[in-house]
This record gives sequence, structure tokens and C-alpha cells, in this order.
Amino acid sequence: MKFTIKRTAFMNQLNNVSRAISSKSTIPILLGIKMTATEEGITLVGSDTELSIEGFLPIKDESLGLSIESTGSVVVTSRYFLEVIRKLPADTVTVEVNDQAIVNIQSGQSHFTLNGIDGNQYPLLPEIISEESIQLPTELFKELIAQTIISTSNQETRPILTGVNITLKGKQLTGVATDSHRLSQRTIEIMNDQELEIESMTIPKKTLNELSRIVEDEDHIKLIISDEQLIFALKNLTIYSRILEGNYPDTDRLIPTEHATRIVVNADTFYHAIDRASIMSNQGKNNVVRLEIEDQRVELSVYGSQLGSSNEAIETQTVTGESLQISFNPDYMKDALKTFNGTDIQMDFQSNVRPILLTAVEDETSSANLIQLLTPIRTH
Repeated sequence: MKFTIKRTAFMNQLNNVSRAISSKSTIPILLGIKMTATEEGITLVGSDTELSIEGFLPIKDESLGLSIESTGSVVVTSRYFLEVIRKLPADTVTVEVNDQAIVNIQSGQSHFTLNGIDGNQYPLLPEIISEESIQLPTELFKELIAQTIISTSNQETRPILTGVNITLKGKQLTGVATDSHRLSQRTIEIMNDQELEIESMTIPKKTLNELSRIVEDEDHIKLIISDEQLIFALKNLTIYSRILEGNYPDTDRLIPTEHATRIVVNADTFYHAIDRASIMSNQGKNNVVRLEIEDQRVELSVYGSQLGSSNEAIETQTVTGESLQISFNPDYMKDALKTFNGTDIQMDFQSNVRPILLTAVEDETSSANLIQLLTPIRTH
């Protein structure tokens, strides 16, 4: 196998596929990137068995400066191969692989050799035969990911909570995530010409994180679904992912429909006030901020910190309902507030032990159909 290509374009696609590779893999061959040269172009694959990313560099794309002298396949250690390609001196790079899977890399006056593995030993990618697919609007779907992924769990004790659950009814696609301390839900409208329905599908956090980082501002992402696998198909890039097994909890019943107290406040104004309060709360054993609502006055305070205390009156637009004192984790609240992109929000409270509901005031904003829910902290 031998080919020459522009180094920057090669590096970009190598970076994409390497995102699927885990440095902790116990399978040595999965620490590598598989490169395959055919008459049509170069295919790159990275995988950790649960997430696989396949990138393609087509020979017909003149901007790549790609020429292929001979075809073949090899697996080369991702970490060192990327480091070498990244630091090469010239604009182009030539990669040649001999019969012993030795990878020769030439660029300018620099020459490297790396030991490779025969590409035929690399695990095959999942074969998905399915005609069920939907077109996802890229910008809106990336928003949905950013606004819900904050509430996914990091604990493997309940694996189903480590992903974002997706449902599709008609043209309404809803993503929801919860770690049992907070909940995030966003609904977007998509084209659904096949009238496909998704009753429940939980996508791993890592898959969605990498998709958000990789995907550019294309018009749509094609999502292909099968029983246990799904594919995100982009231009010259394909992301394969498993679907998390298990039944996702019924989160609809957790979202309150009534409130005893409501305040309307700007998300950024409230965020910065909590950020200031966090200076004190993060120093104590318990990272807690208290919100007090009484007689049209809303105040944030922190007490019991080894460093000291703080209190600040919050500028609100309206305050209605009963007086209330409630405590919460300021880091969770800041995560929730950031998803509203500086719009005005309403915060609904039932009592000091019931979840706090955050929604956007203006339905026309990009935060429309967004719900954030936080469980308060009981204090004595």
C-alpha cells in the first residue's frame, strides 16, 4: 500500500476517527487506526467496540491532493501515528506499507517507520441492514445534545442513565436525560417523511459528545436505526454506535404541572449571581446555595462555609405566590441556566422539598420546548 496526501486534510480525518479509540482498551489492535487504500480513496477506522468512527478520503476530491500508487490495508498505533503526522514538516505526506506491515512515513526531509498489524485482523464494523432512517437538522440536534447531556449520569451502576433517551412521535423528536438529581428535556421538530416512530432509544453519552465535536454545519445528519445499533451518516464520515440496553424511566411523571411560587428572571443574571455565591459554597463540605423568596424580594445566600458567607439580592421581573426557602447545588443550577442562552426564564416551585422547574418565557427562542428540573437539597 502506498499513497500521498495533503497532511492537514489527512490529519483532520485522523483526528475524527481517533475519537472512538480508548487508551484503556484491553484489546491491543483497538489501540490502532485501520487504514485501507482502494482505487476510490482512503478509509480510516477507529473503534472501541461500542463506538466506531469511519472516515473516507475520496480520490475524486482534488482538494485532498490524494494519489494512490498501490492498495492495501494496515493497522497502526493511533497515539504515535497521529503524533508523527501532526509534527511532520512538509505540506504533503507519503505513507507506504510493506509486506511485513511496516509503515514508512515520508514528509520533506523527515522519515519515520512504525510497526503495524495486518488490516485483515481488525474487527469488522457492524453490518446494519435497515431502511428506517430520519434526517436530523444539524444545528437543532446539536442544541438538543448540549441542553440534555448535562444531566446524564456518570455512574455505571445504572447504565441506562448514562445516555440521552430519544423518542419520536410524528415530527416531534424529544431528548431527555436524568441522573436522578436533575432532569433535562428538549423537543425539536424534524422532517419525518417515513412517518417513523421511536418509542424509546437511549444513545450513549460518548457517542453524542463525539458527534457534536465532529459534525460541521451540514444541513442534516442521517440517522439509521436497527435493533441494537445506530448509524449517524455524515459527508465522508460514519459513526456507528450501540444502543444502551434497558428500560428508560418514565420521566414525564416527574415534571410538575402546578406551582406555589414563581419568579421570572434573566438566565444570565441569575447565573452570574450563583457563580459569585459559588466562591463561598465550593469551599465548604456541603456545596449548597440557599434561595429565599419573600415579599417580592429574592435573595441568594451561603452560610456555614469555612471561608465565610455571602448574600445577594436578585433582580427579578416578577415574583408571585408563597414565600419560600429552598437550597440546591449551585453547579447543577449553573449547568441548567447555561442551556437557556441568556433568555428570560420562569422558575416554578411547589415546596422546599419538591423539584425546581426551569422553562423559557419566550417560546420563539432557541430554548423553546426546553425543560430543566433540579432536585433541592434538604438542609437543617
